[in-house]
Amino acid sequence: MDNIFADVFKPKIVHTLRHYNKKKFMADLMAGIIVGIVALPLAIAFGIASGVSPEKGIITAIVAGFIISVMGGSKVQIGGPTGAFIIIIYGIIQEHGMMGLTIATLMAGVFLILFGVLKLGTIIKYIPYPIIVGFTSGIAVTIFTTQIKDLFGLQMAEVPSDFIEKWIAYFQSFGTIDMWSAIIGVASVVVIAITPKFSKKIPGSLVAIILMTVAALLLKQFAGVATIETIGDRFSISSEIPDAVVPEITWDTIKSLATPALTIAILGAIESLLSAAVADGVIGDHHNSNTELIAQGVANLATPIFGGIPATGAIARTMTNINNGGRSPIAGIIHAIVLLLIFLFAMPLAQYIPMACLAGVLVVVSYGMSGWRSVMYLHNNPKSDVIVLWVTFLLTIIFDLTVAIEVGLIIACLLFMKRMAETSEVAVIKDEIDADQESDFHLQNNEHLVIPDGVEVYEINGPFFFGAGNKFEEVMASLHPEHRPKVRIIRMRKVPFVDSTGIHNLTNLCEMSKKEGIQIVLSGVTEKVKEQLMKAHFEQVVGSDNICPHINVALEKAASYVKE
Repeated sequence: MDNIFADVFKPKIVHTLRHYNKKKFMADLMAGIIVGIVALPLAIAFGIASGVSPEKGIITAIVAGFIISVMGGSKVQIGGPTGAFIIIIYGIIQEHGMMGLTIATLMAGVFLILFGVLKLGTIIKYIPYPIIVGFTSGIAVTIFTTQIKDLFGLQMAEVPSDFIEKWIAYFQSFGTIDMWSAIIGVASVVVIAITPKFSKKIPGSLVAIILMTVAALLLKQFAGVATIETIGDRFSISSEIPDAVVPEITWDTIKSLATPALTIAILGAIESLLSAAVADGVIGDHHNSNTELIAQGVANLATPIFGGIPATGAIARTMTNINNGGRSPIAGIIHAIVLLLIFLFAMPLAQYIPMACLAGVLVVVSYGMSGWRSVMYLHNNPKSDVIVLWVTFLLTIIFDLTVAIEVGLIIACLLFMKRMAETSEVAVIKDEIDADQESDFHLQNNEHLVIPDGVEVYEINGPFFFGAGNKFEEVMASLHPEHRPKVRIIRMRKVPFVDSTGIHNLTNLCEMSKKEGIQIVLSGVTEKVKEQLMKAHFEQVVGSDNICPHINVALEKAASYVKE
């Protein structure tokens, strides 16, 4: 067990520190400070949008950010709360409360560690791209929708949880817009959008929060504007690190939270590995996906104990780290330390931040997540990809992320099986075999391979699995031969694998043919396929002598049966 774990758990920090020096540390120091400042407003915004207090978002960024950098499989990955989790966290809190979220996050941590130990990191990368774009765009639209009330200062006693009902309630409440809150919200979006034109180092979200907080204070102090709601109006801010608390977990609780916990784990795995893969392309490195999953799992075991929320790798913060010179996990550790210092000494100032400003920050985040360019690009792909994209998107916004991922994966799997089945063909070869197009037989003096009378040759081209298993029977049924053959040769040289359904169909064919007095001979069976047939004891049905290495032997065998 120790050897298995050592094989999948190889933190990048161990390799990085072997060649570390002062120059690299200074680069990581500057990058870590900048990323810490960038992460601050996002952590606060993600925490509030998820339905928890702002300090829980920062605690998550501190604890998860530190652990993911120390234990992770990527040099530059920055971990913390992300927008992708907002909707599912909010839903869990509404249904199961904060304690339910804590338990679900712990369970997700266990799932992520298992993903890593079982080496599922590479498999998770194979989740179809249309599904990823679909639920990411759906999350973006949902986040945008949840921010309308605060963005415009709508006077609403309660906001419906349903997407469509939420928009109906918004339209009914547009007459209650608070103009000052709306100005703060829209101005925040504008500031964030134009800041990169003046400075690439200073994050627009931080600039917007500072300017809008000062503006709100001045309006309140000198203009008597008291309608701009701030974080302090809605939450009680604390700068104390909470005590570690392990919740009581029962079997009934585990069963009720298994699905949302698995959704958190899958979503966290996808987002963290995507972030790590994008980072690899920029810095020319290769992350260890299984190590990264284990680190993500440990982070999600630790954060809820201190009152935090689910965390994963954050693409935007990771890219900020890279763009500012970060090239080792030390930058991520420094980012967590910067956030800790801000939390301990400056957290009370967060109470003056306008809610409309945070809504503006999340509106920009949702725009970045929407991936509208990817959505437009995918419309040039096959219709099946477009269907998967829109089904996943609509299910995300109308129902929830869990349903969207489940149904999206099912549809994608069905479409994949359909495509695989379409690549498998069964052809009938008559009279003579073209030597110029063959590769599994041996000829001398350019002799031709003539198919003897009483022999039929079929060729299976492609995987012979349950999606294509009936094709053989369909081809045979369509022939309607006037004279029943004595031998059927089935060429399998182009069959890369066969599953139980394919073996079952071959077995039925052999038994049916035997009743009709027809002998079955297999030709060109690859070692991998032959191994599967032997495991299923198929040689007892067809006869081991009738499994031939190439077509020459098969035709000779068939000719001997015809003469009998």
